[in-house]
Amino acid sequence: MSQAELPVLAQERPLRILLVNAGEPDTMSWSGLAQPLRLAAKILGPERLHVDVRSPDKFAGDSQRHWHLVLLAADEAQSGLKPANFRAVVERCRAAPFWGGVGAGVLWLAEAGALNGVRTALPWSLYADADSRADQAVFTPHLYEIDGARLTCCGGAASVDFALTLIETIFGSTVQAQVKEILCVDRVRGREERQRVALQARFGTLQPKLTEAVTLMEANIEEPLSTDEIAQLAGVSRRQLERLFKQYLGSLPSRYYLELRLKRARQLLLDTNYSIVQVGLMCGFSSGSHFSTAFGALFGNTPREERQRRLADSANK
Repeated sequence: MSQAELPVLAQERPLRILLVNAGEPDTMSWSGLAQPLRLAAKILGPERLHVDVRSPDKFAGDSQRHWHLVLLAADEAQSGLKPANFRAVVERCRAAPFWGGVGAGVLWLAEAGALNGVRTALPWSLYADADSRADQAVFTPHLYEIDGARLTCCGGAASVDFALTLIETIFGSTVQAQVKEILCVDRVRGREERQRVALQARFGTLQPKLTEAVTLMEANIEEPLSTDEIAQLAGVSRRQLERLFKQYLGSLPSRYYLELRLKRARQLLLDTNYSIVQVGLMCGFSSGSHFSTAFGALFGNTPREERQRRLADSANK
C-alpha cells in the first residue's frame, strides 16, 4: 500500500499520463480525475508533464505510444458498459510502468484478473457485481489505494482527492497547493479514509455480526472496548470474531480497532485545533508516547509532524 514508488515518475521529462475515458465525460469520477491533472500540467508546463486522453478504442489501437502512468476511468453507474475490446485495453494498461483504474474501471480490471493480490479500492456499490475472479483482489473500504505500481480509486468525489494525492506525491506539495487553490479545495482526504457505507454494502446481509462489531468500534473511539466486550455485545465468541475479521478484513479485531482510532486522530489533527494531547485522549490513548509511536508506525510520521504539515499547507494557500 506504499506510495514510495511513485516519486520516481518525477524524473521522467516529460512525464506522460494517459487517462482512458471509458464512460461519459460529464461524470464526477471523470472530471474529478482529469481536471486536477490537467491543471497540474498547465502549471508545470509541457516539458515536465503531459496529460493525454483516449477512448478505449484509440488506446487499444495505439501500440506505438508510451505512457508512464495509465488510468482506466468510468463512473460506477456505467459498470455494465465494459468496452468490447477490453482484453486489448488491459494488455495495453499492463505495458505501462504504473497503471490502474477509477470507478467502474476498477471492477473491470479486477474481473480481468489484473489486480490479483493487490489492495484495491472498489466502489462500494459495485461489490455485489464483482464476480468470483474479482474476489482475488484485496478489496478495501478506502477511498483509493496505491499498492506499489497499481493504483485504484472508488471514483465520485474521491477522484479529486486521488488526483491531488498523485500530484503531491509526484511533484510535491507546492504544486498540489496551487491546484487546490484554483479548485477551491480546502482539504485532501487521505487514502485510508473510508467509503462510509462500503462495509454495510459488502457484508451487511451476509455478515451482520462483522458489521455490528465494526459499528461498535466506531461508536466507542474515546473509550475503546476490549475484544472480549465487542464479541459479547455482537453475540459471538472471541474466536469467531477474530475469524470473521481475518477472513473478510484481513486483520485482527484489535489491529483494525487501533487503525480506526488512529485514522480518526489523523482526521482531527488535520481538521481541528485540538491539541495533540487532546486528540490522543479523544481517540482512546491515555499515554502520549503510545499515541505517538502507534501513529508513526501506521502513517510514517508523528502527530506533531502531521499537525505541522497542515499548518504548512495552510500557509501555502
